[in-house]
Amino acid sequence: MTDNFKNALFINYGGLGDEILFLPCIENFKKKYPECKITLCLEGRAKGIKQLTSLIDEIIEVDIKAKGVKKYLNVLGLIKKARAGHFDVVISSGKSPLVGVILYLTGIKRRSGYFSKTAFLLTDGVELDENQYAGAMYHDLILPFLDEEDMDLDCVPHLKRNEEFILPDCLEEGFIALHPGVSKMSIEKGIFKCPDLNFWIDVIKGVLNKGKKLVLLGGPDDKDIIEKILGCDEIRNNPNFINYYGKTKNLSDLKNILSFAGALICADSAPLHIGVGLDINIAAIFGPTNEEKLVPKRDNIKVITNKKIDCRPCLWHKRMVNCNQSNCLNININDVLETL
Repeated sequence: MTDNFKNALFINYGGLGDEILFLPCIENFKKKYPECKITLCLEGRAKGIKQLTSLIDEIIEVDIKAKGVKKYLNVLGLIKKARAGHFDVVISSGKSPLVGVILYLTGIKRRSGYFSKTAFLLTDGVELDENQYAGAMYHDLILPFLDEEDMDLDCVPHLKRNEEFILPDCLEEGFIALHPGVSKMSIEKGIFKCPDLNFWIDVIKGVLNKGKKLVLLGGPDDKDIIEKILGCDEIRNNPNFINYYGKTKNLSDLKNILSFAGALICADSAPLHIGVGLDINIAAIFGPTNEEKLVPKRDNIKVITNKKIDCRPCLWHKRMVNCNQSNCLNININDVLETL
């Protein structure tokens, strides 16, 4: 490998979970080019990724989901920033033909993206294989920059606890962490990946009845469901229950707290991918989305689905929103408790 990249621009749009899944791509590029400065272009809703890792030096926020003319003005703004950044390589996900055009207009010498109708504008086109773990799919983008001996690198995100972090006195290592929410944006789009309130209440009661310590976690998007859970006297008054909602200051704090958990119970959400990055035990609840693409094959991660439903997964290859029934989210509580 003759290149010696010093300034790389990575582009990946999506939510926080998408950015965590993108980290192996950045991490292994950085291992190959340790002196390279890394800038990540993303949507503003995912900028918290910088709190979870030291791999990213700078971020560029672009509202790629803006409507009408504003979207193209934002794209032009990205191109302007890319040209001013003096990058020597740009690596972008996304299967739209617009990706090749944008990368070409940046004027950056080396340009990697997935094959599309505009792939001739790239210097390094790669095949898009969506039928694999997303971390591996994104990692394919840096294959043109690796040597043969680097091809078997791990494609799972790696996160670690901040060395200076001390577990609060109210918590004891080995607790069961439960995060019952998903992003409000997905709900607003008609995408429901989370079971209903009664499911979470029954799971919490089941864990507490086993005599285990349970810590309830959540972010601003989870306020409604958290308040309803806390409305249950049987849960709130149990000495093994700890309400930690609102006490994590930021994503870095959530990461540090989860690193002490004996297990995490959650739906398909950003906390799932944080747990994967920390390599902790996870009971992951999946409904319409595809665990084969979102969860790596690991013994410490148990995916729990409705085994009686043969039409799942259906998002995104069959439909863009949930069906009217969403029966795939009728999960057996015992399936969750048995994993613990």
